[in-house]
Parts: sequence; C-alpha cells; structure tokens
Amino acid sequence: MQRSLPCFTVLARVSFRNSDSRAKIETPVATLTSQTEPSHAPDTSALSALRYRQVGMALILASAVVWSFGGTFARFLSVSDPWTVIFWRSLWAAAFLITYLIRRDGIHLTATHFRRMGWPGFAVSLCFACASMAFVVALQYTSVANILLVQAGGPLIAASLAWLIFRETVTPATWIAIATVIFGIGVMESESLDGNISPIGGALSLAISMVFAIATVITRRFAHVEMVPAVFLGVMIAGIVAAFKATTFSVTPFDMMVLFAFGAINLGGGLALFIAGAKRIPASVASLIGTAEPVLGPIWVWLIHSEKPTLMTLFGGMIVLAALIGHSLGQLRAKLH
Repeated sequence: MQRSLPCFTVLARVSFRNSDSRAKIETPVATLTSQTEPSHAPDTSALSALRYRQVGMALILASAVVWSFGGTFARFLSVSDPWTVIFWRSLWAAAFLITYLIRRDGIHLTATHFRRMGWPGFAVSLCFACASMAFVVALQYTSVANILLVQAGGPLIAASLAWLIFRETVTPATWIAIATVIFGIGVMESESLDGNISPIGGALSLAISMVFAIATVITRRFAHVEMVPAVFLGVMIAGIVAAFKATTFSVTPFDMMVLFAFGAINLGGGLALFIAGAKRIPASVASLIGTAEPVLGPIWVWLIHSEKPTLMTLFGGMIVLAALIGHSLGQLRAKLH
C-alpha cells in the first residue's frame, strides 16, 4: 500500500495539469493500481511488538545471570551473622536503586513515581521483602538444595496465577517447558537433597516461590506502573527488619567491598533488570527464563571457587537450559510467523 501512494500522487498531478477530463479518467486508474498492487512493506507494528518482547526476554535473562553470581559473592564473605549480610546488602541495593532512579528520571519525576505506585507497587515491595528474608530464615531449617527444588515450581505458580486472576493465556509449549524445568532442577539437586525438610522450612520455601510469582504477575499486569520504587521500598523493608535482627554491623573492609557488589550489583542491578523485563512478557515466560539462575550459579562457583559440580548437577542443568532455549526460540519463531 505504501509504495503505490507516490505513484498515485504524481499521476494525479500530471493529469490535472493536462485537463479536467483526463484527470477524471486517470485518477480511477491510479486508484485501481494502488488497490491491486501488492505491498511488500513490512508490518512495522508486528516488528515493534516482536522487538519489545525480545528486549523483555533479554532483560529477564540478564537479571538471572546477575543473580546467579549470588553464591559466588557469598563464598567470599567471612561474616557469620546472616542478618548482618542482609542489612548491608539491602542498604547497598537501596542506594543503587535510588541513585539509578534519580539519574534516569530526576528528583521530581522520581518522587512522582513513588506517589503513583498505588497498591500494586506496595504489594510488589512486600513480596520482594518477604522473599529475601524468608530465604535466610529457611536456611536455618533446610538446605539450599531443598529450597531451590521447591522454588523450581515458581514458573508453574506464576502461570497458574496469571491465568486464574487475569486470564493471561499460557501456551501448551510453556506448560511443557515449565514441567521440563522442574524435572531438570530436580535432577540437579537430587544428590544434594538431605531429606531434612521441616514443616517450617518447606512452608518458607513455598512462600518464596509464591511471593516471587505474585510480584511477577503484578508487574506484568500493571505494566504502566513504575516498579523500581517498589523494589527500592522492598529492600528497605528487608534492611530495617535485618537491623533489628543483626547481632553486629561491624565488618572488615574486604567484606564491605564484597557486600557492596553483593548488594548494589547482584541484588539492586538484578532487580532493576527483572522489573524492566517482567512488564514486557507474560509472567509465565518471565518466571521460566528466571530459572536460568540456579543453573548458572553452580558454574560460577566452580570456575571461581573451584567447587566442582556433580555430574547430576551438570546433566540437570543441560536439561533446564535446553528447555529454556527451545522455548525461547519457539516463542520468537511463532511471533515471526
């Protein structure tokens, strides 16, 4: 359609210059030509939607990569009190997020974002605060492997909530990928499971998956709400609670450097990337891509701290990565066609 418009304009101008009668003859011909000539111009709206979705998937993957270094940072710390770690990590994450907001939007617009968060923003902040604190408490009752296995159900919870509450369509391919990821993480952690899952530890692990899934669904549903202030408020809440629980705030200079990276980059940067991407793609897909975190985590610990993963960990990780890559390529191929 777009290529025929210039021909129509030139032809109409020439015919009007010659005579009125000729204009009456040639204008319909030009119109007919413009209607019958096939258009090869790309559908810019479809391409824009595809690019928007691709950026969202890339941002979620980037957040998973950033978060996957959490175990590596933690291995460098000599701090024995986990609440001290939460306090400083939350403090540096909050400093990063508020600096990022002010640099990006200015003080006035940042204040406006906080005023306009509404209940979705407060709900997201409470979800992230609860998830970060519940993880620390759950470690007192069960192992990391048990927690990760329960958290593998996060995409399933997010997909179910998105469909039940907001009727967000979840494709069969996504359901298959979710089941494959749960199986893969189960294989990864099969040799680490100690069977010591107390009711409190199991409940807290499930709560982590629930609140993270709820935060993902809310962020997607209320994409027009700026959620970076919400995650800032969430880490502040976690930091305040940790301040009352911590036995000491004193750390070595080296530990403080690690805590800075652990908080500002790992937590704050990861949250900013996740929030930016979660509003662009379905909640089920966002949670699914996010499962790359427990797969990549053991790899960095292996490369940096020489903690060699087991064969089952590598095999399960390959299953998860295959499911994620296959699902992502299928999503992009479907959008192209």
